[in-house]
Amino acid sequence: MAIDPSARIASTARVHPNAHVGPQTVVGEFCIIEEDVTVGANNVLEPYVFLKRWTTLGDDNEISAQTVLGTDPLDKGFAGQRSYLKIGNRNKIREHYTISRGSKPETSTVIGDDNFIMTSGHIAHNAVIGNATIIASCALVAGYAEVEDQAFLSGGALIHQFGKVGRLAIISGNTRVSLDAPPFFTYAGFKIEPCGLNLIGLRRAGIAAPEIQQLKKAYRLMYRNGLPLQEALRRIETELPGPLTEHLVRFVRNSKRGICREAPKNQSE
Repeated sequence: MAIDPSARIASTARVHPNAHVGPQTVVGEFCIIEEDVTVGANNVLEPYVFLKRWTTLGDDNEISAQTVLGTDPLDKGFAGQRSYLKIGNRNKIREHYTISRGSKPETSTVIGDDNFIMTSGHIAHNAVIGNATIIASCALVAGYAEVEDQAFLSGGALIHQFGKVGRLAIISGNTRVSLDAPPFFTYAGFKIEPCGLNLIGLRRAGIAAPEIQQLKKAYRLMYRNGLPLQEALRRIETELPGPLTEHLVRFVRNSKRGICREAPKNQSE
């Protein structure tokens, strides 16, 4: 382990001799980097950032003040064993944020690339965050939860333990994700309900109009036609073939908690 000569370490920062800090990385005032931490190239750690043991940070990340990465998991059964937090590249993690490492020995919490994680929230042990997600301020992601690529968690959203949010889904503010949220759709309400397609997100992601039309039809089959779920999935597979609908069907079939449904008052619309 070593500090690259081109890294800039503030005089008040404390970096353990057994940590690695890559080239051109900036470590701000009063930061702490413990042993067995690896920080890649071109990262910026603002003042008072704390990187705890067994944390790996890739390249080109921006970590804002008073963020703590690699905290011990919030698990009463945790006994201090080695586990990991693995963070990829080009992430922005803003002020007052905490992310725990894995709970069981040799397990990991994993954050992908290009995520924008806003202020004052927590990602718990063994969660998996994909790429290019947006996690707004005060959102909470519980243990073993999964957030797929390009999903958007609005402020105050709560993702329950083992919950799953699909690709390009958007969760409205203060929504409780107690059942899985399939990809490409919008969700709202304290007791999570689907509200239609995430049209803005799909267009921003460059999804072509014919694929969006397929997803609209898939949404109607799943939520508006009164079909049993398995029949709806069968019809989506046969009538609306394509990579996005295939991902949707696979997500629903792999759900262990079950997916959220519309309230009865809306099912006949």
